[in-house]
Amino acid sequence: MAAVFLVTLYEYSPLFYISVVSLCFVVTAAMVMGWFGFDVPVILRSSDETESHLPTPEKQMVQMTNPFTLELGSGPASVTDGVSVRPCCLEPCVLSCFWGCKVSALQGALQAHQHGLKLSTPQHFLEALHLHYHNCQIFHIGNEDRVERHTQIPADHEIKDFGLLPREHYPLLAVLTLAEPEARDAYNIVASVTVIHVPDDKYSLSARVLFQYLLTSQGNMYELKPLFMSAASRGASEPFDSEQNTQPSEPNDEASRVEQSPVVEEEENDWSEGKGRDCVVCQNAAVNKVLLPCRHACVCDSCVSHFQHCPICRAFVQESFTLTQGPAAEQ
Repeated sequence: MAAVFLVTLYEYSPLFYISVVSLCFVVTAAMVMGWFGFDVPVILRSSDETESHLPTPEKQMVQMTNPFTLELGSGPASVTDGVSVRPCCLEPCVLSCFWGCKVSALQGALQAHQHGLKLSTPQHFLEALHLHYHNCQIFHIGNEDRVERHTQIPADHEIKDFGLLPREHYPLLAVLTLAEPEARDAYNIVASVTVIHVPDDKYSLSARVLFQYLLTSQGNMYELKPLFMSAASRGASEPFDSEQNTQPSEPNDEASRVEQSPVVEEEENDWSEGKGRDCVVCQNAAVNKVLLPCRHACVCDSCVSHFQHCPICRAFVQESFTLTQGPAAEQ
């Protein structure tokens, strides 16, 4: 009976042809969208789709030690009252805090570093910035010194804000350099440049790190970017490590991967013990893969080959790299 009905429908109803053509169009469109990385309904996917797509390319890394870490300290922060920062270095270093550094002066200094003028000492930065800042404070940091340093513009400068947006001056520029010449010869990374926003009367956004750059002895510059653990892995989607690229970058360009070496001991212990860092897919193996360009560290090396999209944010995965547990850096 059903066969007779279908034959009759095929012979006399134009809706049958329209339905067949529409169905073929939808299936073809879904296949094409799937090839280009777009999400398609599960019902339209092939059962062996996860086995047929190409594996995620592996980003080749080079191990590198980063001797600098700089974080915002505790307590309130403002232009009038100052801000506290917490440096942590593997070697004795010098912290130079430039208040009100001109944006164009910093960009010019970083470009000069990439074109031959190596910025590796506080004096080099003083000369490269050409006095385009309001005030400079210098602190000497020991290799095991984790005490917060409070920096502040002197009251006689009478500076309460840095104007309306867009601004010509960064509120605070913090530069870490190695103090001893022998250390500058031993490390590839010779300086850390951190741009910090400090709230004032005109712009009350809370204090935070805007950019962080690493300068190398070869004249390269890399921007540090955070890696993000999944909420299930760390209790919140928060930064864990940093990234750096292997190509020189301008102050606002893309960069990828360097893991900072002086990290908090609690994080190192949790990582080594494997606490709360299970793969979000299999919930069994430890997380050891970082997906790019979203920078989510959420899967293990076995599960990463089964996905074209990040399990956390659904961004298309272009490549990945292995997250090592050691204290050294990678590039």
